[in-house]
Amino acid sequence: MDYLVIEGYKAAAEEFSQEAKLTPSVDFDSIESRMEIREALQRGDVEDAITKVNDLNPEILDTNPALYFHLQQQKLIEYIRHGKISDALQFAQEELAPRGEENSEFLSELERTMALLAFEFSPSAPPAISELLSPAQRMKTAGEVNAAILESLSQGKEVKLVGLLKLLSWGEMMLEEKADFPKVNLTSSCQ
Repeated sequence: MDYLVIEGYKAAAEEFSQEAKLTPSVDFDSIESRMEIREALQRGDVEDAITKVNDLNPEILDTNPALYFHLQQQKLIEYIRHGKISDALQFAQEELAPRGEENSEFLSELERTMALLAFEFSPSAPPAISELLSPAQRMKTAGEVNAAILESLSQGKEVKLVGLLKLLSWGEMMLEEKADFPKVNLTSSCQ
């Protein structure tokens, strides 16, 4: 159930809840809201995502300056991706530069993003620069937003199943040094 809720599988979570006769610890409508925000970010519509986050809980962005900066950075990336260079420069100067002056980490991220302009989508761009235009960057931003929303709802932001699998792997590794035992083969059971 934890995995289904955190990853946003609303229908599956509802079905699982009914079949397992579990009382849900979460409002299923919040799952739908989170998935709409994720989808907006994945298609590059940062403004829509920000509006939806504020509709859900305006305090999320007010109390998390790093998340707000990353959303604004993603907006800058989208300007650059669509060739709106003058908009990108104006946006960076008005919205992001003041934040960069306040925080050196933000300034470093802003400089890295602005380097996209120097390479003009060239294949010779360093990976640290060109990765900003990859779909993975949008997913990373969407993941940050999802985690912040879950935290604001007082829910776990990481899937417990992943932690349990890591713990199992670590336990096997430690036991392997001391004894022979039958191991759990996770790779063949997941295929």
